Amino acid sequence: MTRGVWLLLFAMGLACTPVSEDAATWGGGVSRIVDGTPAPEDVATVALLARRTRCIEPSPLLLCSGVLIAPDVVLTAAHCLDLFGPEGAHEVFLGRELMPRPSEEGRFVRVARAVIHPRYEPKTHAYDVALLRLASPVDVIAAQLPSGDVVPMTGELVRAVGHGDTKDADEPAGQRRQGAMRVTDVEPASFRAGPAPGMSCVGDSGGPVFARDDTERDVLVGITVSGDVACREEAVNVRVDALVVDFIEPFLAQPAPAQGTTLTPEALCLEECENDAQCPSGLTCVVTEGTGGRCLLPALREGDFGASCTEDAACGTGGLCARLESEGTDACRCFTPCVPPPPDPEPESPREPSGGGCSTTSGLAIFWVLLLAGVKRRR
Repeated sequence: MTRGVWLLLFAMGLACTPVSEDAATWGGGVSRIVDGTPAPEDVATVALLARRTRCIEPSPLLLCSGVLIAPDVVLTAAHCLDLFGPEGAHEVFLGRELMPRPSEEGRFVRVARAVIHPRYEPKTHAYDVALLRLASPVDVIAAQLPSGDVVPMTGELVRAVGHGDTKDADEPAGQRRQGAMRVTDVEPASFRAGPAPGMSCVGDSGGPVFARDDTERDVLVGITVSGDVACREEAVNVRVDALVVDFIEPFLAQPAPAQGTTLTPEALCLEECENDAQCPSGLTCVVTEGTGGRCLLPALREGDFGASCTEDAACGTGGLCARLESEGTDACRCFTPCVPPPPDPEPESPREPSGGGCSTTSGLAIFWVLLLAGVKRRR
């Protein structure tokens, strides 16, 4: 994603949960798994969201679900990264409830790296999976990967978990829930399931699907990737056992990225960067024509991160309280742009109607047309 698109998106202050073109047709509200129940024990199931950049945002931008398969690795759906790209700024939330406000036991962790399966096919959802390396490990028991004979079987009951929709407008969004489904068809790298009576829905993409082994232990057999528009008849899931040897195990064997930060948040306007590894807190090194690289959040201009803050008023004229890290006592810092933004333009005098057959389109409308043009039929 280009820097210009990032700036446009965050400047609009989007805080709603993104839904697909098809999901919007069944209307009314955002909730969670259809005919499901709370899942307080599924602590390895996470919510994937856009990295928060302001410290006073009304609500996070929930993208999808995911599941921890190691203390610092999350497995999710590849199409969950479509909006910002695999190089985009993401974070995950671990907790029972993300919205309307994060539960007290929950925590946010920044995503340091994302890798999409090389055989991913967006149109068919084949190998629609991605791996996320977290900036720091978490003290959570990861989901059990499949081995041996634990594979999805036709007629078997499985359990889907996620932070997605239930189509119940009376329920708040972003809560971790579970629902039972029955496997209806099994293919070499995927399987389909129907309601029993639960069903995964929009926002559950990337979430885990569990089956029980002979010892009644939950084993991760699938990742939710798609389904019918109404979330009533069928869920499509990628088989995890088809990913272990060629995709998951090689990634888990790689060492965590080195913390090579050499630049300081307080002097980013004076210090040039050559690569992302030099930038603090996962900032991106952006090189503009005719100048050196600058470390920045794609949603903000070039600038310095100074003293800790809790609100914009503490940061003086032209400053704002920005989120440098996902959480912590110094996560929110006063951000001051290197170059002050230009003053607002003088309003133009009203013009007479032209009498032509076409009317102008607002910038917001153009943005949504461009965004929806790339939206696919997904969970």
